[in-house]
Amino acid sequence: MIRKILIAAGATALLATSSLVPVQAAERKETYRLMELFAEVFEKVRADYVEPVKDEDLVEAALNGMLSSLDPHSSYLNAKNARDMEVSTKGEFGGLGIEVTMESGWVKVVSPIDDTPAYRAGLQPGDFITHLDGEPVQGLSLSEAVDRMRGLVNTDIKLTVRRAAVDPFDVKLTRAVIKIQTVRSHAEGTIGYVRITQFSQTTDADLRKHMAQLKKEIGKGLSGFVIDLRNNPGGLLDQAIAVSDDFLEKGEIVSTRSRRPEDTQRFNARPGDIADGLPLALLVNDGSASASEIVAGALQDHRRAIVLGTRSFGKGSVQTLIPLPGHGSMRLTTARYYTPSGRSIQAVGIEPDIKVLQSKVEPINIPERERRSEASLRNALQNPNAKAGSKDPADTRPAPAETGHAAPEADKEKGGAPAVVKMGDPAQDYQLARALDLIRGLSLYRPQGN
Repeated sequence: MIRKILIAAGATALLATSSLVPVQAAERKETYRLMELFAEVFEKVRADYVEPVKDEDLVEAALNGMLSSLDPHSSYLNAKNARDMEVSTKGEFGGLGIEVTMESGWVKVVSPIDDTPAYRAGLQPGDFITHLDGEPVQGLSLSEAVDRMRGLVNTDIKLTVRRAAVDPFDVKLTRAVIKIQTVRSHAEGTIGYVRITQFSQTTDADLRKHMAQLKKEIGKGLSGFVIDLRNNPGGLLDQAIAVSDDFLEKGEIVSTRSRRPEDTQRFNARPGDIADGLPLALLVNDGSASASEIVAGALQDHRRAIVLGTRSFGKGSVQTLIPLPGHGSMRLTTARYYTPSGRSIQAVGIEPDIKVLQSKVEPINIPERERRSEASLRNALQNPNAKAGSKDPADTRPAPAETGHAAPEADKEKGGAPAVVKMGDPAQDYQLARALDLIRGLSLYRPQGN
């Protein structure tokens, strides 16, 4: 009986295979016909275009058109661009210091990189670059626009920028060698502040060094950490996984799913939390994309960090760099990634747990004589614990810790870009000030001695 079933199953499989042959043959025939169409157009352009065109330029343009029509992140990289891509992931490259994409024919800023010409000039996530040295970018591919923005170090370029609710303005930038220090940190009282600007090959190792240094500097009174991923355009997937793993004891970090179910990959955390279980506040904004969203999604889903700021960029896809020997490489979108809870953030982004807009906050100064309190009432009882010789009952307790308030929303200066909010300075950075307040509040409810 078993033998007959196996034979029947084999016969069914053979029949199914044979029935597919005509379909596959028809598909191949249609593919050959389309390739002939491409060859015919290629030859017509070579023969009849108003000016001579190099074959290599035509083929590169065709490849770029094919790949970029799939999604904004797939592209063909010639040998030079492939080398630039390899160098950028190592943390040093030449240019202006902006991560860009293409939208509606214009170059769109995903995020500026800290301490680069673009950052110092005040470019912001969501800005559109419409002209380069007075020439429109419409009609250029993304790689062509990027090539024009790159150039010799210490040479200038003028960008025309469009921003919501602001008149178009010009910004003059001087190209520089961009050396990216992907991790920076400093102590804010008893709180460790760590900013990650990009995910390059050294990010995880650098993060561990900075965390160890903060623990040593602050000591036993350490209250928690603020992890700042704002304007972080992403980078290497393995580094995003490693950084997430640094703060998680167990559980899934991220999964990637391609068109073939058998290629699904799941990445899980290993025991060990470099923050020792202390509270984490994680900052994101619309310049936080890709790898930074993987970290934010993992820590948010596992309730390991409270996410503050504004909704992230929403790039939920994975690109694979495929070498083409002798011809550069192609960057192809090969998978989508999903957070531990199974959600895709593609075109949606990470919604923060606490929404905090970057704002300008100004204190209202009330003259002392207009303040109302118990002490201002006639015949009010004296505080028995007041300091000797003091007329102010408030002298019985220590002054509260100061937190930053003013975070200037970009004020437009005539003829130039708006002023830059210095991220990492709570006196200017309102979102950071709120994150610090959150950690301070959480630390009040932690058991003493932890």
